[in-house]
Amino acid sequence: MKRAMFKVVVISLALFLITANLWGAGRRDDERAGQVLFWTTHGPPDITYITAIVDAFNATNPAIPVVMQQVPGAETDATALMIAVRGGTGPDVFMLDRFTIAQRASDGFLEDITDVLRRRDPQIHTRYVGYAWEEVVWRNRIYGLPFDTDARALFFNKRMLREAGIDPAELDPSRGPVTFARLREIARAVDTAGADGNFTRAGLIPTLSQGWHYSWGFAAGGEFADLAAGRVTPTHPGVVRGFQFLYDWHRDMGAAQVQTFISSFWPPGTPPQAHPFHTENLAMVVQGNWFIGHIARYAPHLEYGITYLPVPNAGDRPGTWSGGWSLVVPTDARNKEAAVDFMLFAAGRPGQAIFAQMPAMPTYAALLNDPAVRARKPEIFLRSLEFSRSRPPIPVAALYWDALSTAQNLVIQNQQLPLAALQAVEQQVQPQLQRFLPLR
Repeated sequence: MKRAMFKVVVISLALFLITANLWGAGRRDDERAGQVLFWTTHGPPDITYITAIVDAFNATNPAIPVVMQQVPGAETDATALMIAVRGGTGPDVFMLDRFTIAQRASDGFLEDITDVLRRRDPQIHTRYVGYAWEEVVWRNRIYGLPFDTDARALFFNKRMLREAGIDPAELDPSRGPVTFARLREIARAVDTAGADGNFTRAGLIPTLSQGWHYSWGFAAGGEFADLAAGRVTPTHPGVVRGFQFLYDWHRDMGAAQVQTFISSFWPPGTPPQAHPFHTENLAMVVQGNWFIGHIARYAPHLEYGITYLPVPNAGDRPGTWSGGWSLVVPTDARNKEAAVDFMLFAAGRPGQAIFAQMPAMPTYAALLNDPAVRARKPEIFLRSLEFSRSRPPIPVAALYWDALSTAQNLVIQNQQLPLAALQAVEQQVQPQLQRFLPLR
C-alpha cells in the first residue's frame, strides 16, 4: 500500500512539475499583462459551473479576461501551486481548500488582500457566513474569499428500517436528533450476519464516508481548538465523548467484523454506484449534501430520508461541520487588483448563485435566503448551517487532521482508549502550533 502511494506521489509530482514548467516556458510577463490566470483542481461536474462563472465574468469585464486552467490536485494538495509560486509561474487566482488558508498564508504562498478588499467593500466581512469568513482570516488579515460550503447529516434507508421493525418517522428531522444510544439500537436491529459471523447488512458503520473525527466530535458537543488561547483541544470532553462513541460502537459490532464489511462492500477503488448505501447493504450513512446528487444518479430507486447527526442526550443541540473552497491570490500573482475583481464576482453573489445550481450551498449570506436557492436545497442542510462549525483555521490544520485520523483508527480498532489516543494528538500537534503563536 505504501509503495503504491509512493508511486502516486511521484507521478503526481512529475505532472505538477511538467505543468508548471510548460506553462512558465510558454508565457512571458507581457503575455500575462492582459489577462487573469485562474487555476482550479476541480473536475466534473463542478468544472461546468466554474466555467460558467468565468464566462459570465468575461462577458461583463472584457478589459482583463480571466483564463481558466485545470491543474492536478485535491482538497489539501496544493503542490502544483507551491511549485509554481517558487518558480515564479503561478496563477493570479487559485481555488484552495478553505481550512488550509492559515497554513498556506503562514508558509508565505498567499497574498494579503485585506487593503484592496476593504477599498472595494468596507463591509466585506459581513457578506459571508461566519464560520466560512473565519477560515479566510489569519492574524486579522484577509487571505481569500469563501466560495461554496456543505454540511454533514445522517442519510437513512426507509425501507430497510421498516423491514427491521423500525418506523422511519422516528428519524424525521422535525423530531430533532436521536441519541447515540437509540441510534445504536436502530442499527443493531438492521445488522445481519452470515454463518461466518460477518455482516451482510449493517445498520451503520459510523466511520464510513463522512464519519470523520470532526463529525462525531462536533456531534458530541466538542471543541477542537481554543484560538484565543492558541491551543488545540483534542481532549475536550465533547471530543473524547465522540471518540468514546466510536470505540464502543466498534467494540459492540466487532472491530474485525466492521473492517471485513468495509473490505467487502466498500474497498478502495469501488465505483460510486456500488456504495453500500446504494446497494442496500447499509441502512444509514453519514454524508454531505452532495450525496443527494449521487443517489439521484446511481440509486434513484431508493426510498430515503435525511436527519441530523445523533447527539449524546435527548434535547441536546445538534452538531455538524462544514468545509468548502475559497479563492486566493498567490504571492507571485501578476495582476493582483484584477484578480480581486474576479474573486469578488466569482465568490460574491453573481458567481455563487451560478455555483449554487449544484448541490453545493453558498457562503454568501444573502443567497441563503434567496427563494431560488432555497428551492433547490434540502431544508435540513440549510438549517444545519445555523449551527455548523468549521475545522480550526490554524497553520497546522493538515497535521492536526492527520493526527486525529491516526487516533481515530487506533480507537475504532479498539487498540487504544479515546483519552489516551487524543492526548497523543495534543502532544504531537501543540508543539508545532506553538511556533505560530499568537494566532490572532
